[in-house]
Amino acid sequence: MLHIVRHGRTEMNSAGKLLGRLDPSLDDVGIHQAERLAETFGKIDLLISSPLLRTRETAEAFGMPIEIDERWIEMDYGELDGVPMNEVDPKIWKSWRGNLDWAPTGGESHRQVGQRIREACEELSPQIMNKEIVVVSHVSPIKAALAWTLSVGDEIAWRSYVSPASVMTIGSGPSLRKFNDVSHLDS
Repeated sequence: MLHIVRHGRTEMNSAGKLLGRLDPSLDDVGIHQAERLAETFGKIDLLISSPLLRTRETAEAFGMPIEIDERWIEMDYGELDGVPMNEVDPKIWKSWRGNLDWAPTGGESHRQVGQRIREACEELSPQIMNKEIVVVSHVSPIKAALAWTLSVGDEIAWRSYVSPASVMTIGSGPSLRKFNDVSHLDS
């Protein structure tokens, strides 16, 4: 199985800011979420993480060697990185939602994220049947992996939500087994 998990919460996430390549650490809630997340898994054969601190800190809660894969890094929001979402000009949101090739100045488009994540998923695909793989990543790559799993376009990014410390599980095929699961955070 392939389990793609989102990192625990950061103060910037909590404040509703776009968080791409900025590199804050987990806040206290995020550390607790990472611990709870790691407790939900049994034996893991391969643990992969984005290179950013918040994902590495989440992966460290698993207590095993971590393979860093740059392809799982968050979307580059360019000049919008760190901007509160409610302060983004409505015209920008319209352009972004209406064109998969649109990118913030200095940033990356949804199509670019989708291409690198499809490549990473295809590489892991042969192992899904025989290994337990956990990838610790971010919102946009997880949505791109969902698009790959369902064989749909990257516009699904605007029609799905990914909670901090949530789990998406993909079986062979690929087949979606669960999405945005946060049940491990309830207790």
